[in-house]
Amino acid sequence: MKAAIYARYSSDQQRDESVEDQIAICQSLIDREGWAFAESYTDRAMSGSSHLRPGYQQLLLDGDRRSADRRLGVGHR
Repeated sequence: MKAAIYARYSSDQQRDESVEDQIAICQSLIDREGWAFAESYTDRAMSGSSHLRPGYQQLLLDGDRRSADRRLGVGHR
C-alpha cells in the first residue's frame, strides 16, 4: 500500500513549519500502518476555497495515474 501526503496552509500569517508539521503527522501514520511513502504535495499561503492550487492539482493528477493507494492530509478548523 502506497500513501501520498497533502499539506497546506492558507495565509501568509501562518508559518512554513505548519506544512512540515502536517507532513510529520501523516508520515507517522504511514509508518504506524506499515504503508510505503509515495510522495508529498504542498501548497503554501494558498486558500483552500479554491481547488486551483498547484500541489492539490498534482495530487489529483497523480492519483488518476494510481501513484498512491491512499491520500492523507491533516484537517484544521
